[in-house]
Amino acid sequence: MKCASVAVFTVMAALVKATADKSLGVPPGQQVFFRSFFAIPVILAWLALRQEIGVGLRTFRPLGHVYRGIIGTAAMGLNFWALSLLSFPEATAIGYAAPLLVVVFAAMFLGEDVRLFRLGMVGMGLAGVLIVLSPQLNMSGAGDYRNQLGAVVALGGAFCAALAQIFVRRLVQEERTSAIVFWFSVTSAVLGLSTLPFGWVAPDARTLALLITTGILGGFGQIFLTSAYRFADASLIAPFEYVSMILAIAIGWFFFAEAPTAVVLTGAAVVILAGILIIWRERRLGLERNRQRKAMTPQG
Repeated sequence: MKCASVAVFTVMAALVKATADKSLGVPPGQQVFFRSFFAIPVILAWLALRQEIGVGLRTFRPLGHVYRGIIGTAAMGLNFWALSLLSFPEATAIGYAAPLLVVVFAAMFLGEDVRLFRLGMVGMGLAGVLIVLSPQLNMSGAGDYRNQLGAVVALGGAFCAALAQIFVRRLVQEERTSAIVFWFSVTSAVLGLSTLPFGWVAPDARTLALLITTGILGGFGQIFLTSAYRFADASLIAPFEYVSMILAIAIGWFFFAEAPTAVVLTGAAVVILAGILIIWRERRLGLERNRQRKAMTPQG
């Protein structure tokens, strides 16, 4: 399920990049609207099949969904914009900064205990992101303006995505996952539509089909992702997120004629290693805590 969600989201991102091509030029706000609006019927159909529409859409914290929706929509829009400015593998690699920043923000805003090992791995992962960014940090080439802007935009997207995860961590304490998924899609669709006065394009039939498909794929991707966390622990399935790098390289090569540079591959490898080590360490700590609880439980 996790690998399916990664594959679907990666293909969705490729379609977003295709619609942002110079000949089409669909702006990020319009992409956000289609990605969100056409995911809603898929999510509703899934809830109906599970007979959970009534309880699945019930919310006790409407303002919490609004705040999460605003920051999550900002992350989506920035990531879509970055896809139009950077190569597909490069945008994917910079996006890996988000889960690392979640660790930092969790300590800052949620008071979570972050141990030295995890901080060290976060530092290692951010160093990998800097490796990916290093060609763009050279401001001497005026011709690299799009790449430099893309690097800043992608980092902003990772920053907002990490903040959105902090809002989600707060919401899951009181809200069902289905409600979080549904109300985010509604909020982001409304926010995407609000960008209409700032310049949408009239898509041709092919572009319109691509835009609608991004929403449908986004809905299915969210269902696969949610189902994955129902069947296994987060620490077990989280490493499969990095399958997206392999898919991004393949899609970039075959569909966008983009070959990843050695710098991007090296930086991505460092970030992925840091992420896997954090997950491995957290899983070991979780197993140790479970053993301690079992040892303290009276037997017989």
